[in-house]
Amino acid sequence: MSAGEHILKVRDLGIDFGGLTAVNALDLDVFDKEIVGLIGPNGAGKTTVFNMLTKVYKPSRGQIIFCGEDLASKNIVEANKAGIARTFQNIRLFSKLSVLDNVKTGYHNAITYSPLEAVLRLPSFRKQEAETEEKAMELLKIMGLDDQADVIAGNLPYGAQRRLEIARALASGPKLLLLDEPAAGMNPQETSDLMDMIRFVRDHFQIAVLLIEHDMKLVMGICERITVLNYGMLLAEGTPEEIQNNPEVIKAYLGE
Repeated sequence: MSAGEHILKVRDLGIDFGGLTAVNALDLDVFDKEIVGLIGPNGAGKTTVFNMLTKVYKPSRGQIIFCGEDLASKNIVEANKAGIARTFQNIRLFSKLSVLDNVKTGYHNAITYSPLEAVLRLPSFRKQEAETEEKAMELLKIMGLDDQADVIAGNLPYGAQRRLEIARALASGPKLLLLDEPAAGMNPQETSDLMDMIRFVRDHFQIAVLLIEHDMKLVMGICERITVLNYGMLLAEGTPEEIQNNPEVIKAYLGE
């Protein structure tokens, strides 16, 4: 896929819960190796959009085209295998497992041994486990967590837990990484480090990033384009400068 090519094309996307329309008539584009921000007030529908993109929710209408393929018939696992991975606003790690084991779970798409082979610890199982552990350690080294591979994930500092969650998402080999409020709960230094890491992840893994974030310094600092939602509908789309100077956005959200 060449630079500048569509990786995600969302058209007229909407979802209803009972009689309530949560998202309606949303158009959203993400291009290859691009960092895009999805912002809006609380309750604007941002996480609902992520849930539709990852097929946690089935849209009531509209299209999600990912790498040229319509995701309408895909389930959560199939969407992940297609190349969409995500993190969550509230960190969802296996807190009782080691850092290494958390990342190893991200390689589930590549596992081909059967449950019986695993129980009997046959050569095919041992070979894949060794390969998975090697790849997981390489990823931890890239993310600066290799020296904490044996640490229980729940014992990591908050910022390191965020990095681990991103590392686990990257283990599935995504083409598009969805980050749901990655800076939530971080101090200014951690947020600055996160900005550097997101740029690094995009450049090193050659993937696109779509992020939800309330920290406007982070959004304006790393996003090439920004989409603004309000009451479940598209309010504005443009460059950070265009969004900062858009009167409707200022009125609805930025307030400054």
